[in-house]
Amino acid sequence: MFLLVFIAIISLSGILLAWKDELQLKPPSKKSANTNLELLPLSKIETIAVNHVKDANLDTTINRIDYRPRKGITKVRFETHFTELQIDCFSGKILSQKTRTADIIEMIHDGSIVDFLFNSKSKPVKLFYSTLIGLGLLFLSFSGFWLWKKPKQIKKNKG
Repeated sequence: MFLLVFIAIISLSGILLAWKDELQLKPPSKKSANTNLELLPLSKIETIAVNHVKDANLDTTINRIDYRPRKGITKVRFETHFTELQIDCFSGKILSQKTRTADIIEMIHDGSIVDFLFNSKSKPVKLFYSTLIGLGLLFLSFSGFWLWKKPKQIKKNKG
């Protein structure tokens, strides 16, 4: 019964992650209209992103920059918050600022949300949570198989 709560969390968050595009849980990708200009260097895009979130009083530590020159956009994600900026690679204009809800759901799904909230670098809760759930699901699988198989053996031995 203890594992039921965690299995329900993993199941529900897994369903949400599978449907994240259809439910619009992640920001849709924009496309630049300025494809005839020269691409901005990555350092300039980084500066634009940092200045933008600094103006919003958010932490400026960047987690990753997803550079998509064919679409003419760059997606910038941050380390300590779930903001995603989409920046035009040609003009430097901010095309979109959205919260990446799918990232929050993913962290709930794998248990790393607790490590994130407590700023733990080694992810001990994620490892414990994932191991506990994995072993619990294995136990439920084997015990379910055994409960299904054993009555068939008893019936076969009686008959």
